[in-house]
Amino acid sequence: MNITSAPQELLLNSSNGDEPQLPAAVAKTGRVKKAILVGGLMVTTFLAMPTDANASIFGIFDEIFSTITGPIGGALSSINTITKDMQQLYQQTVFPLTLINQARGFVSNSIASYRGYMNGIFSMPFNSATLPGPQQFESILHSRNTSQLGALQQSFTGNFGAVPVANTAHPQDRVMMDIDDALGQENLKTTVISDQGEDAILAVADSIENQVSTSAPGSAPFLTAQAQVANIRSQAFIQKMIAADLRQEAGRIAHDNVLMKRRTQNVGSINNTIQTVLQQH
Repeated sequence: MNITSAPQELLLNSSNGDEPQLPAAVAKTGRVKKAILVGGLMVTTFLAMPTDANASIFGIFDEIFSTITGPIGGALSSINTITKDMQQLYQQTVFPLTLINQARGFVSNSIASYRGYMNGIFSMPFNSATLPGPQQFESILHSRNTSQLGALQQSFTGNFGAVPVANTAHPQDRVMMDIDDALGQENLKTTVISDQGEDAILAVADSIENQVSTSAPGSAPFLTAQAQVANIRSQAFIQKMIAADLRQEAGRIAHDNVLMKRRTQNVGSINNTIQTVLQQH
């Protein structure tokens, strides 16, 4: 049944003088509305009346609010006060911002003023050779690149000469020349390795210096640890150079001792020759 036919049914049903009869759907909707209205009135009346149950419920909320604003609120206020005091302690006494900015400014000014000059000193060219062969050899020595070690050995042989072939020199002399060349090349290669390592240490030092200029309070132990590691690496390179120098000095002493042995042998041979001549006469 549609809406337009509803009034006609109402008129037909009321023609006998009785109350008009509502359709079932309309009647159901009316009952739902009445139930909602009655429920709303009951809730309103319940909330408006200060019964014991309502008083106990509201009392629980009052206790919760009073606990939050009372003991808990006081504890939170004390915690906030302690936190602010700690912040002031760190900012004004332990890590004063003014002094930290002064230190950062000093480091930044030092970097801007001296780093360029120091890098210039470390990379200053001091080549002195004039002939093509020695110039090439000197350039390889100052290359600061370990990939040039093979070229260094070839250039060394080209400039200092190779060991004479057999039967062109005394066997002992050939051995000594080979040893001296080996020690010389070893130490020259060590200097190239040390120069490259020096560049790595300087790069680490620059990195630490840059971090200091922008470091945050409390980072000093970490920067100190990095500096100690870099210092240990630097000491290792120094020890390597000292060891190379000691090997060179030991080889020189051994070489001088060989010459003394050779002179002793020659003196002994001369004495034997003289004795033989005297006995013949």
